[in-house]
Amino acid sequence: MTTVGISVVLATNRGADNPFLAETLASACRQSTEYLELVIVDDGGPREFGPEDLPGAPPRARVVRTPGGGPARARNIGARVVRGDLIAFLDDDDVWEPERLEAHTRAMRADPGLALTYSRMRSVDDEGRTIASADQIPISTTSDVYRRRTGIMLPNSVVRADAFRAVGGFDESLRLAEDLDLVFRLAAHGGVAMVGSRSLVSYRRHRGNATRRHRDLATAIRGVVARHLEQSSARGESELVSALVESQQANDRFAIWSAGRAARSALGEHRPAAAWAEVVWAVRFAPHAPLRAAIRRVNGQRHGERAERSS
Repeated sequence: MTTVGISVVLATNRGADNPFLAETLASACRQSTEYLELVIVDDGGPREFGPEDLPGAPPRARVVRTPGGGPARARNIGARVVRGDLIAFLDDDDVWEPERLEAHTRAMRADPGLALTYSRMRSVDDEGRTIASADQIPISTTSDVYRRRTGIMLPNSVVRADAFRAVGGFDESLRLAEDLDLVFRLAAHGGVAMVGSRSLVSYRRHRGNATRRHRDLATAIRGVVARHLEQSSARGESELVSALVESQQANDRFAIWSAGRAARSALGEHRPAAAWAEVVWAVRFAPHAPLRAAIRRVNGQRHGERAERSS
């Protein structure tokens, strides 16, 4: 039986050597609401450590060591040992605002039907400078979640423990986009809602981020969306099928944009072969994306012209 309260799970494979961990733990300790426990899963890090080895770790921190099975498995292990009825997954390089857990807890206490809540989240660099402002918007329907109208990721979410276990937790076969797969399954299981009106999470972008591997990430997202598209189609859920088709098209646009950015960076570093490789990959991955983008642009212009004539 769970205990009423919120538990925090932090999975890391960098351990005490992580240069961002002290700031991450300090932000957890500054929360305006008490949490039951902090479980740190050492996923095969370079050397074993205990709470006493971590700068700023709270006294109630526990460390569970695993041989290294990937983030999905590590988080599942952490989720299995926590006692709270709500779970927040803390990445080992992100930073929380002090009211983050309080906002999620208040919303999920008020509405027991919520399986997941999410907040606005900004992106920061190694020094904590904002490089992308929070752009999350409120959505509530499963279709909007599947359409990915807004950014719901593991770092800016809190999940209900019972719902997490009911959908089977993270798919341990996935090394990327495992949080997207979980979000889809939770949205089908229960309600989803945004909390707060400002950014409550700072998501760190640096060279060590797995999500910087845009080719692998785009491929993983395509696989996750395709799986749910097949399942929704088999169940005859036409509205969700339409939403997932849009989601795939959004992923194609992400792939083109990411490859373009990487190609420009490679050209700036005088690596034309690497730039060309990005272009070739993008064309092979999403050959129809440029045409769809052009159609969207033309339709948007026509819509704007009609709006001007009617005003």
